Amino acid sequence: MTKGKVIKIGILVSFIGLISYEFAPQIGIDNFTATTISSSILILIVITWVSSYIYRVVNGKMTFMEQRKRYRKKYEKVVNDKLESKFNALSEEEQEKLMKDLEKNP
Repeated sequence: MTKGKVIKIGILVSFIGLISYEFAPQIGIDNFTATTISSSILILIVITWVSSYIYRVVNGKMTFMEQRKRYRKKYEKVVNDKLESKFNALSEEEQEKLMKDLEKNP
C-alpha cells in the first residue's frame, strides 16, 4: 500500500467519524454515547491495522521485501543472460575447459 493510499484512507475514516459524530444527536444518541462509539470504532480500526502490519512483517509481505524480491529476480535474469551469451561466444574447446575447471573447483 502506498503512502498516498494510506493518507486517503486516513482522511476517509476521519471524515466518516466526524460525520457520524455530528449526526448522532439527530438520531437520538447523546454526545457521551456518540463519543464512546466513535472512540471504540477508532480503537478497533487501530488494532486491526496493527494486527495486519504484524502479520505482513511475520510473513515477509512488506512492500520493501516484495520490491526486493522482484528486483532480485530481474537482476538474476539479466546476469544469467549475460553469462550465457558470454559462454556461447566461447569456442567449444574453451567451453569444455571452463566446464572442467568448474567441476574441479565447485
